[in-house]
Amino acid sequence: MRNPWPEFGWGDSDEPGPQTEDSVERGFTNNPQFTGDGGACMVLTDAIYVMLLTHKKFAEFTTREIADSHRTAQMLLALSCDSREGVDRITAAALGAGGSLAHDVEDLGFMYSTGFFDPDGHGWGPFFMDMASFEAQQAEAAPEPANA
Repeated sequence: MRNPWPEFGWGDSDEPGPQTEDSVERGFTNNPQFTGDGGACMVLTDAIYVMLLTHKKFAEFTTREIADSHRTAQMLLALSCDSREGVDRITAAALGAGGSLAHDVEDLGFMYSTGFFDPDGHGWGPFFMDMASFEAQQAEAAPEPANA
């Protein structure tokens, strides 16, 4: 398996490798309780865990053919970030690890996002949503009540 994102602790083999210092700097950690035998459990936040599996290990979880993610879209993973800088940071990390940009930054004022494909072709969409700005924009756009 190619090294999808070295900051998630994967090596260049078919087995997860040790966690790198880069993963700690970016805030991702490896959960060793669920790492090994073809998979690595990476902790992105206290509420978001990602299992990175080799194709061999993934095949144990499905009877379906594993999609060629370089030719077909099988999923897009939206990833909420705490800030615009968080969006930029994870995108830069993915691009630096061999990923490719799916689309440029979209800045809607209340929402800031981008998209990239990891080296295995999976689509990721990190975004930051400022709910106060969104609610203010919605209130401005609301129609005036009709005079009775």
